[in-house]
Amino acid sequence: MGGVTQTAETTPETGQLTLRDVVAVLERMHPLDTAQSWDRVGLVAGDLDQPVSRIHLAVDPTLAVIEEARAAGADLIITHHPLLLRGIHSVATTTAKGVAVTELLVNDIALYCAHTNADVADPGVGQALADACGLTRTEALEITEGQELGRVGDLPAPTTLAEFARRLHENLPRTAGGIRVAGPADGAVRRVAVLGGAGDSSFDAVRAADADVYVTADLRHHPALEAREEASLTGGTPYLIDAGHFASESLWLPGLASRLMAELAGAAARLEVHVSQVRTDPWEFVLGASGPEQDPLSGPHTNDAGDLA
Repeated sequence: MGGVTQTAETTPETGQLTLRDVVAVLERMHPLDTAQSWDRVGLVAGDLDQPVSRIHLAVDPTLAVIEEARAAGADLIITHHPLLLRGIHSVATTTAKGVAVTELLVNDIALYCAHTNADVADPGVGQALADACGLTRTEALEITEGQELGRVGDLPAPTTLAEFARRLHENLPRTAGGIRVAGPADGAVRRVAVLGGAGDSSFDAVRAADADVYVTADLRHHPALEAREEASLTGGTPYLIDAGHFASESLWLPGLASRLMAELAGAAARLEVHVSQVRTDPWEFVLGASGPEQDPLSGPHTNDAGDLA
């Protein structure tokens, strides 16, 4: 990810870019009607006629991201995750969402969210994760509400699960939790399925795609354990990689920055597009993690009652 700013200065004849101009481009790249029925995407705050010269991109519209954008002089924040996915009844500053809305309005910062409509876009979140995995030719993992979701494809050459996980880790932003892997370190990997964000509802599609490994995030204990149990009866695959929700979806942001510059820079006297440096992964540190050559149970650990064993 990183804090890369893309800047363009054009001729004096170029007009002032407005939020309306940016929204039109965003909705051409990520049509609102391609979002899942439960989702809340589009413009959250802002006046369509307000000028835009600096755009800030992030995964989540957290208070830290909003403050970073305010300090940088941004006119517009574009995030992947919605601020108001579920209904709320107050935007008083007694809650974090109330503070977020207030900070946006007081500082004249617009907010736009592209969520599942960015997941299904091409290029979009899924293809960015596929690229990070080294996949060059992909197809849809599944069709959900008429839209292609996730990607699946083959690596240029087979590799081991451990080596594949190492390469993927190098291409992801660093987080405290890193990535979690289920499967033997020497397991053979050629066909890869990916789904950015939470993906433990798509195991049937992964099996149908005959994937050797499934890269996603937010894998819960029971679905992941059951998937590995089922795999043990059918050759051992798919192996699982939990790449982290934030990390797996943040890969989309640099490409979005480049596409926005290509679409908008010619219409603006000055335009900056900045990718946030705030890592909105919620975890701060991890204890007791092990690598592929280590036994996670070789050191002191606690039993079910919480006593040192």
